[in-house]
Order: sequence, then C-alpha cells, then structure tokens
Amino acid sequence: MNSVTGLHISHHPASERLLDIKIKNDYLDKVKDLFDQNELLDIEYKPFLRFHISDIFNKVFDGKIKDIINKTLQDRDQGAFIVGPEHMDSNKYDTDFLVKLSTALTHLVGTPNFDAMAGKFYARFEVKHTDNSDSYLRKAYKKLDLHTDGTYVKEKTDWLLMMKMKEENANGGESVLLHLDDWEDLDTFTKDPVAKENFIWGSPKSKNIDYKIEHPVFSKDKEGRPIISYIDQFPEPTSLEQGLFLNKLSNSLENSINHIAFKLPPGYSIFSNNHFLLHGRRAFQSSPNMSRELLRQRGVFYSSKL
Repeated sequence: MNSVTGLHISHHPASERLLDIKIKNDYLDKVKDLFDQNELLDIEYKPFLRFHISDIFNKVFDGKIKDIINKTLQDRDQGAFIVGPEHMDSNKYDTDFLVKLSTALTHLVGTPNFDAMAGKFYARFEVKHTDNSDSYLRKAYKKLDLHTDGTYVKEKTDWLLMMKMKEENANGGESVLLHLDDWEDLDTFTKDPVAKENFIWGSPKSKNIDYKIEHPVFSKDKEGRPIISYIDQFPEPTSLEQGLFLNKLSNSLENSINHIAFKLPPGYSIFSNNHFLLHGRRAFQSSPNMSRELLRQRGVFYSSKL
C-alpha cells in the first residue's frame, strides 16, 4: 500500500478490490480549520471555490491523495474505495463540513454533473421509517438492487460518490458492490444480441428530468473491455425480448456470489467507477425511529482511460 502522511490506507476486509482510506483526525482537523474559512453557501454559489478547497485538501496530504484516488478509480482491477475519519465525531464534523469534504474529494478527479433532483451539484436526501417517494432510493425496507447511476441522463457519468452523513437506529442496510469482472455471467450477457440494442430509459417525476434517452445496457471502453449502464427501475422495454433480457439480467446480478457487502460508517463515502462497478443496498430491519441522511455526487473525470 502507498504510504501517505495523515492517512491509513489498506485493503478493505470485504474485498482486495476495495481500498479503505482512514483520515487521521489531527489532519482532518487541519482540513476543517481551513475549510471553515469558506461558508457552504459560498461554495454552492461560486464554483471556483470548489476547486480551491480541493487544492487545500490535497496539499494537507503533501499533494499525494489526488494521485492515489485517481489511480484507484481508473484501475480496472480496483475502481473503488471508502474514505472517512479515523474516528467520527458528528459534533465536530457536522454536515456542512461533510459536504465540503465530499466536494474536495470529487474535484480531485473531475467535475460533478448538475443533479436535477436537488438543483445543484450534489444531492442530499433522507431515508426514514415511512416513505411515499416514487423511487427505491428512499425505501428503507426494500432492497436497492445493483445498478449504475446516470442511466437516464444525457450527461456522461464516470464516477459516483455516496456519503453517509448521519445514521440512527439503523440495523441492516449494508452497502453492496459488484465488480463487472467478478460477475459469473458477464460473458453470457455481453454476447447476447439484445445487450447491444438501444433501450429507452426514463425516470420518476422526483428526478426532475423531462426527457428520455436511448442506449444499450452494455458497451466497451477504449481498451475493448465491457462496461455497463443499467438500473432495474428505469428501462422501458419495447419488445418481449428486451423485457425477458432485463429480467434475466436482474436475476443474475442479484444472485451473484461475488458481491462485496459491508456496513458503511457515518462520515464515510464510497467513491466508485460507475462504468464497471455496480452498487446497491440491502434492506434495513424495521425500526420506527430509523433515520439516515445521504449525500450523492456523480460526474466525469478530467481525463479518462475509458
């Protein structure tokens, strides 16, 4: 593992593919002191400040964290890491700071897409005991099946950062990843002629997207390796063959024995390559007082091998 002052970097216990990056608290405190010089509202209104705090963050770690996370995200053998405080203190590291921290991380690798659901470059949303939304995203007691992000928007989506900002009275709900190269049926599905057909992709009203797009489930990167753009709720099959293909695909992905599953602590983020890593979440156990708040940023690399 790379040795970087201020960081503990190791393989995650759940998988050799997943890096676990813990930020030492004395270094994170330095970051917070520097970030506190800019209010969150200013960072939202002035895009250049997002690059400023990203540069500050990188310099605290001797300019080395940028290279580590870029290499990890674009390395086909890895493609994901989790990152957060060595010891989480929610009173000290409040939600405003966590938004800034996520922004510093993303702007080391690229620029976030505009998130129409939230109307800004990031989205925050709650998951509670009760829910009347039109998406699986907020339904705590339903499993969130494996998928990639950005399937229904015109913008390219290279990467995804999901941060757990708060969590109370929550049992279950483990994060799940599946690396495309670990999926047992990859070859079978990518060779299916239906996989190369254009599918229509829409979205629920809560996403605030008023158009639909078309693209296949599978395509290839610059080196000819398969990549995927898929979510179970949003495709609109136009033939029996497409409908049956999607049903088989969903069953195969969910039944893979090579899932990477782990509990993500509050204050931590999953940062993953959106082209060859699918993500999901197991269902929570019922709890009337269950509450959690998540943050999402997704976007494009400054430069990409894909």
